[in-house]
Amino acid sequence: MFSPKNLRVLVVDDTIVYRKAVSDIIEEIPGVELAGVAHNGKIALAKIQSLKPDILTLDIEMPQMNGIEVLQEIQKNRLGVGAIMLSTLTAEGSEMTMRALELGAFDFILKPQSKNQIEGKKEIRASLEPILKAFARSRFNPALKNRSGRIGSSVPLTGKPSATGAVAESSTHRPALIRTPAIRRSKSEIVAIGISTGGPNALNQMLPKLPGDLGVPVLIVQHMPPVFTKSLAASLDKKCQLTVKEAENGENILPNVAYIAPGGKQMKLVAGTDGQNRRIKITDDPPENSCKPSVDYLFRSVADYYVGRATAVIMTGMGSDGTKGLAELKDKSAHIIGQDESSCIVYGMPKAPAELGYLNVVAPLGRIADEIIKSVK
Repeated sequence: MFSPKNLRVLVVDDTIVYRKAVSDIIEEIPGVELAGVAHNGKIALAKIQSLKPDILTLDIEMPQMNGIEVLQEIQKNRLGVGAIMLSTLTAEGSEMTMRALELGAFDFILKPQSKNQIEGKKEIRASLEPILKAFARSRFNPALKNRSGRIGSSVPLTGKPSATGAVAESSTHRPALIRTPAIRRSKSEIVAIGISTGGPNALNQMLPKLPGDLGVPVLIVQHMPPVFTKSLAASLDKKCQLTVKEAENGENILPNVAYIAPGGKQMKLVAGTDGQNRRIKITDDPPENSCKPSVDYLFRSVADYYVGRATAVIMTGMGSDGTKGLAELKDKSAHIIGQDESSCIVYGMPKAPAELGYLNVVAPLGRIADEIIKSVK
């Protein structure tokens, strides 16, 4: 639901075709208004000061000052404006996009693959509109205002009560943690994570806190297109004690390795040929919840093979992908951790599982790694 205040968007792109297409789309979306346009990064920075937009649509590759340099200036000067990156489906584009997300960009969309301008405009709108709506909800919600993906704004990690009915453990100095009453269960032998909008930055904060001797494999579905998941894995691998890689079809899962589902494919677990090991199967099965990879798709297979021995984590993201899979995991005695509302960039994917009572623990981002470790050690 939009606030009575319109979301003001500054369109920054050196290509007139994209400036025009994105500007037209913004003027068609209720609750959103075009604050202005800029054809390079230097002009954009000047217009941020004069036009006071809430968010930029920001081309990554521009002459004079590219999108990364714009984000660095926004962060350095604490300008408190959001950014949605426009990226190309290339290795270089994906690496620059990972850097943009690390610098605080709210999300990214791909420049359309279609050569037909009408189809291309439809592609942009289908990607851009839900992201703008998600940003507006966080921007104009007083409870979440500091979490609204504004670059240069503070990001407090504070907890808040949940619909699970569980009791919160909190203190003045520590974010609230909410637990359901303890249930006798085995230690987990696998960790499965579902995450979307705000995910790369959240994973950058959480995964490096997991020890290199965690002792179990970690499987991750991050909603992303092809190429980008490989760049995400490479970026995380440099920062983590665990090995982080893009998953490959047919490989046995190993402890102390985090496998990221390839963009544009589905990932599940199947039995290994020896009947003992579990291996990864990458498929071209249809999207679920409009997602490929899908969290539900992975979670179902984990529920099948790790009854009472799995930890599932549902984190920041739009939509409800993962809820059905968590229902199956809960039925099979999994330990389920959900990210709390106040530390999510978008409180979508953890919301329904929290309201349905599926979560054993509701934790702020800064404490999710500790909860994972407790469940497997």
